[in-house]
Amino acid sequence: MTVPHRDPRLLLLVGAGGTVGTLLRWAASEVVPALGAFPLATLAVNLAGSFVLGFLLEELLRRGAETPALRRWRLGLGTGVCGGLTTWSSFAVELDRLLRGGAVGTALGYSAASLAGGLLAVAAGTVLAARRTR
Repeated sequence: MTVPHRDPRLLLLVGAGGTVGTLLRWAASEVVPALGAFPLATLAVNLAGSFVLGFLLEELLRRGAETPALRRWRLGLGTGVCGGLTTWSSFAVELDRLLRGGAVGTALGYSAASLAGGLLAVAAGTVLAARRTR
């Protein structure tokens, strides 16, 4: 029996999900305008990914012990799609760009919105999934 992290089928599933998430992130960057120096597209995808991940993991948890099918959902949608969609590395680069450009207030607002918003988004996803499965 192949352990999950060495199963080529699961690796392909994560890769396929990551491709979908990355394409969604690219589409958001094309559609969502920046608000001056404020990187709204990155904030939007990070909050959306946090919400979806919170919802997904709560939903899977409520279904009981992880089965092969639930593992595929977790890895394909959670690790793959949400991992490709969210971009905390871009968050760090954009934060650095704002600080180096002297936009300290914007940088503080962006980091507060990203971090607090991410926590609130994952909590909202978790609560929504919990209420849905009652």
